[in-house]
Amino acid sequence: MFYFLILIAVLLFVAHVVLLIASFVGPKFGSSRYFYSHLTLWLTGITVCILAVLYSGEHRSGFLDYFNTPSRVVMIIVFTFALSLVAHGIVKFIVLPLVKKNRVGVH
Repeated sequence: MFYFLILIAVLLFVAHVVLLIASFVGPKFGSSRYFYSHLTLWLTGITVCILAVLYSGEHRSGFLDYFNTPSRVVMIIVFTFALSLVAHGIVKFIVLPLVKKNRVGVH
């Protein structure tokens, strides 16, 4: 189960990156792909949280052993939320205006 959850977390994070990049490919912004990229990021965070709850303190992973208190486990969710919020801000206030500016200049 340990390695299965690690595999799920890795696959979800890879899906997050692929969907995020795919959101900007094509003639217009792919809002549904962008939503799913955020969803997969959150699912990655939840999976890592589950890993920490199940396996911290078992000396299977130094990373997971760090999350041996409830407040540290909550920090995984807080970090996921902060990462999602910062990424959304970068996309909304920097990337999308640049994409719109470049597309207007092309036509």
